[in-house]
Amino acid sequence: MAHQISVVNLIIITERLMKDWNSPIYAFFHPTPNIEYVEGRRCHVFMCAAKGCKHCVRRFLDKGDAKSTSNMTKHVRSCWGEVALESACDAKTADAARNGVVNHILKIGSITSSFERKGNGKVTYSHRQHTKTETR
Repeated sequence: MAHQISVVNLIIITERLMKDWNSPIYAFFHPTPNIEYVEGRRCHVFMCAAKGCKHCVRRFLDKGDAKSTSNMTKHVRSCWGEVALESACDAKTADAARNGVVNHILKIGSITSSFERKGNGKVTYSHRQHTKTETR
């Protein structure tokens, strides 16, 4: 690779760029992105912070839309939900969203809380796959 940059320089460059990442959408991803080279092109790889989610969003740095967050927003909408996205956007900054909304969801969020019943009754759910008739 002709554009080989030392690891120390990459860390310095990334820290400089991170100062401009103020959008609340960054709160749903790990704070420091990985730096990868794909076919000789440098990109930042943002890993989703949701438990069990292994989705990565790549942002190539040689493009005009290198600071676009639209792909990140699409993933957050599908992974975290519309309500979490709106709550984070109300926070205005990534740090405020991470400290308020995202950490709260990560601490108390579970699959059973999504199916919680109001009033009496125990929450039940099954891990059994649906039959062909049930999926129609």
